[in-house]
Amino acid sequence: MPYRCRECGYQSPKWLGRCPGCGKWETFEEAAGLTPGTSTGPGDPPRPLAEIPALAGERLATGLPEVDRVLGGLLPGTVVLFGGEPGVGKSTLLLQLAARLAQHGKVLYVSGEEAVAQVKLRADRLGISAPALYLQSEQDLLAIVRAVEGLDPAVLVVDSLQTVLARPEGGEIGSLVQVREAAAQLARLAKGLGMVTFLVSHITKGGEFAGPKTVEHLVDAAVQLEGVREGDLRLLRCLKNRFGSTAEVAVLQMGAGGLTEVPNPSLFFVSQDRAPKPGAAIVPVLEGSRTLLVEIQALIAPGSGFGPPQRRTAGLDLNRISVLLAVIEKHLGVHVRAMDVYLAVAGGLDVREPAADLGACAAILGSVRGRAIPSDTVLLGEVGLSGEIRPVRRGPERLQEVAKLGFGRAVAPPGPLPKRLSLEVVQAKTLHEAMEALELT
Repeated sequence: MPYRCRECGYQSPKWLGRCPGCGKWETFEEAAGLTPGTSTGPGDPPRPLAEIPALAGERLATGLPEVDRVLGGLLPGTVVLFGGEPGVGKSTLLLQLAARLAQHGKVLYVSGEEAVAQVKLRADRLGISAPALYLQSEQDLLAIVRAVEGLDPAVLVVDSLQTVLARPEGGEIGSLVQVREAAAQLARLAKGLGMVTFLVSHITKGGEFAGPKTVEHLVDAAVQLEGVREGDLRLLRCLKNRFGSTAEVAVLQMGAGGLTEVPNPSLFFVSQDRAPKPGAAIVPVLEGSRTLLVEIQALIAPGSGFGPPQRRTAGLDLNRISVLLAVIEKHLGVHVRAMDVYLAVAGGLDVREPAADLGACAAILGSVRGRAIPSDTVLLGEVGLSGEIRPVRRGPERLQEVAKLGFGRAVAPPGPLPKRLSLEVVQAKTLHEAMEALELT
């Protein structure tokens, strides 16, 4: 009889002291149940494509347009894996969504981490009083299934997947075997009943969903709530969606009443007082399919002379900034190697796309020269190692959005421009030309 690790499910024809899969000791036991080549029953026979009925049912709206923008609505039987770091607001947002979805039918909110009184306390703080919203504090999967069969809800929320005990012999709660089995059973239940299901999952240090990769393959959509706990900004990003686009992001703001939609996300990260300041540059970046304007701020100060100069970034890739500093020294002749360099994206947004290169260079030059970039000017472009300005993804769409927001000038790489664009565009081929247009040379 084969042996299986009760922590990760690794199988071996013989007993092993240490599992090669998870590295834990004394976890192998005889595998009971199915063996390769056996079957549980006849199953669903294959049918011709033409005889299979189309998926019926209208998409269920969550009540928050920003969230609907990301998920694209919820079809019956959709299983959503919902992740985020501890304290970012996953339970708060899901409780708000559950209350809004309760307007369309019964919603069962199962918490394996909190008592129902604690969930009720959060609901009172958020001003939630939905008669069709049912709460349950449970970790046993069989008890959850019985509650679903008795209540017949339209929506099920399980918070969280790591607290569900799916198999008494499958190891500790939260082990890979338990998480995988719980996700598979709940997904099967959701598909059979046509029930929308949200499965909350923890996030690892690497920013990925905790548990085996098979969990992500079982679900229809995977979304992740991002943000800094010390700040109020939250981004709901779609990582997988079988029934919609993955190029969308929702911009939310945490407040005393929970998570609310940001009225104008495009200008949320730009200061209302847009007076020209040395060392500041405005850049249109893409989050999903949405153009957001961010302000890159730079502070260049003389080094202390003791040890290497400081290099610090917030919201930008430090390695990329180091490359841009080398390009500035080589092609503009501006020596910053002995200076302390500090760069940050105002508002707490992380910018990783190369379209912010030109804005970062202009902010650095503005701080060195003590000159300000006009407040109605935006910068867009990737800076190459030879000092050329390269085109960026969806550049014309970004310029159109910039023009709608009332800006008058843009410095961008050469390329086609939208027709009837109410915006002066200076097309620069090199970094030197761009800095000349901004009078920063």
